[in-house]
Amino acid sequence: MLSAAIALPAVGGAGVSAKSAMEGLNLKPEELEEPPLPERTVLVDSKGKQFAQFFYENRQSVALDQVAPIMRTALIAIEDFRYYEHGPIDVEGTARALLKNVTSGGVMQGGSSITQQYVKQVLVNAAETDAEKQAAIAPTLSRKLAELRYAMAIERKYTKDQILEKYLNIAYFGAGAHGIQAASKRFFGKPASELNLAQAATLAGAVQNPARTDPDIGPESRERLLARRNVVLDRMAQLSKITPQEAAEAKAKKLGFKDVKVPGGCEESKYPYFCLYVQYEILNNDDFGKNQDERRKLLQRGGLRIKTTIDPKMQEAAEKAIKKYVSTKDKPVASQAMVVPGTGEIKAMAASRKFGGNKKKNEISYNVVADAAHGGGGGFQQGSTAKAYTLAAALEEGLKYEDGFPSPAAFSAARYSSFKDCKGNSVGDPSHEVRNSSEGGAGFKTLQTGTWGSVNTFFLKLEERVGLCKVVKLAKRLGVKRADGGKLGEYETFTLGINEVDPVTIANSYAVFASRGQYCKPLAITEITDRNGKAKQYKPKCSQVMDEEVADAVSGILSGVFTKGTMREVGGIGRDAAGKTGTTDNYMSAWFAGYTPNLSSAVSLGDPRGSSSHKLIGVTIGGRYYPYVYGASISGPIWKQAMLGALKGVEAADFVPVNHDRFGGCSENCAPKPPKKDKKGDGDGPPSDGRGGDQGGGGDPFDPFGQGNQDNGGNGRGRGWPLTGTGLG
Repeated sequence: MLSAAIALPAVGGAGVSAKSAMEGLNLKPEELEEPPLPERTVLVDSKGKQFAQFFYENRQSVALDQVAPIMRTALIAIEDFRYYEHGPIDVEGTARALLKNVTSGGVMQGGSSITQQYVKQVLVNAAETDAEKQAAIAPTLSRKLAELRYAMAIERKYTKDQILEKYLNIAYFGAGAHGIQAASKRFFGKPASELNLAQAATLAGAVQNPARTDPDIGPESRERLLARRNVVLDRMAQLSKITPQEAAEAKAKKLGFKDVKVPGGCEESKYPYFCLYVQYEILNNDDFGKNQDERRKLLQRGGLRIKTTIDPKMQEAAEKAIKKYVSTKDKPVASQAMVVPGTGEIKAMAASRKFGGNKKKNEISYNVVADAAHGGGGGFQQGSTAKAYTLAAALEEGLKYEDGFPSPAAFSAARYSSFKDCKGNSVGDPSHEVRNSSEGGAGFKTLQTGTWGSVNTFFLKLEERVGLCKVVKLAKRLGVKRADGGKLGEYETFTLGINEVDPVTIANSYAVFASRGQYCKPLAITEITDRNGKAKQYKPKCSQVMDEEVADAVSGILSGVFTKGTMREVGGIGRDAAGKTGTTDNYMSAWFAGYTPNLSSAVSLGDPRGSSSHKLIGVTIGGRYYPYVYGASISGPIWKQAMLGALKGVEAADFVPVNHDRFGGCSENCAPKPPKKDKKGDGDGPPSDGRGGDQGGGGDPFDPFGQGNQDNGGNGRGRGWPLTGTGLG
């Protein structure tokens, strides 16, 4: 190569033709590796509508017939007017440039054909480091000769039209637009197929030096681009590709740069929290690459079309319901997830605060609806929604609906060994007292009445009876895990919801009851189509983790929460539904989780600044003041409103009837016989409404002792039976 370069000036000086000069270089074709171009990845909802995109470079490759003919004409006129006439290399132009470059001691003239420019772009795009990128554009003779050898191979491999198509898709036009389609949309808000003469000339002029003519930079750059456009128009007229009059009319037009922004990433998505979930599903899945760097490259450059599970109607219902009760300006944040029982498909993920990094706008910068593995944070304590797992474990153990225990006003473990974790460690705490109320009423609670009233002491006794480890193992079978990824805390208060969790996890765990014991891994992606049109389907991953009749029995009891329990004042949704409120110790967070046979959902409410230091006491949320926030105060109504909207038009399905031969009545833990009626009738009046949240749950209307209840030891007031008058719960 060096000897050829040294001989070249002498050959040129002797007056030998340019063609002979090229032959004297003895160039031979060399195959060029052409890595796939970075293409944007798009996310579409369950109906096929795009709601987000990721890209390393804003590019959308198109076929040549999708580019306006005038665009092709303009580019060829200014960049390589003999493109369809010369062979593998424009010998005359290249040799002339080479002679000039060697004489000057560097690369002073380009002389590059469109094919050579394509080669250079391929090398730049393939470069992994800054050094490799600099080498791909270095003004050296060795680089230019290598470029020529690659160009010869490219012209043997492809037709002229194929090369032009590849060049139009790889070229950078400025303003962050890579490829003709992205450039056309970025500059003029239209596809490349609709470009007119002035617009085509503008883009054809931009490829020479996009850094200088980038219209996004400022007025001076736009002026340079306008001048460059007019040069292209003059050249087209000179080559008789357009008439002088057409050139003059086009030159009279303004630049017309529309500055169409191209949203990228989840912050710009219509559904940012769900978008984050999908993003992390890709980043954390070995199926998409050996490590996160590879998987991130695939997401940003792979040109994937990812079809997801999100349902626009259900998402809108969740957003509207949250907006009705909680303001975007409120510090406490309400979050909701909806999951389909039997498939695990996530249909909605919404939150009251907008996603983003602007603290002044009260935005939140992590996925508050999901766990840390999907871009979330530490979650909020689950509260009494965890009692459903203890109930299910008791039914699995053979307890019946009317089985129960005397439930005192306060409970302390009799000994450390009263509760054992799954490693056999004694985790009871005799020094810790859990109360239902401040005045110590008492009463016999059954699986039904204890659940409807969300009675703390009853559930601690039930957990002791069943065994803490069995409850924990059942919860794990239902997919319950801590939001931060840590191990579940296995303590006596597990049943009271001491573990921090997220709405997706809880909605999915309750979906097991709805699907009659079938657990399905949360599913956000149903199909991925690669850049070549090859599609891969992603099916639900489900397994039976609970006896069908046990799940039916859980639903039978939880259905009563709407009519006889802590959601009585809020009410149901006009179809079979079941659920559980949850208010944590000292009102740190409030939950409602519930389901129908069609859909499961969970709503959490808490303050991300720290729920222990920013309790839901004496707070104004959604413009309304709350002295205390219970599960039924805000989370329950949000759930109801959202489910009504989400299931509108969906045919109602019924729960499978409970097998009362198996679960009806009581076995060895029956309630004591009630005392004989007082002849005067006092003590036999109707029960009161027992109103109150489930932390200060109010008097239980089915509690003959007037015992109100309180989740995790808070205080509240409610009315008991007339026999005992006012109780505290």
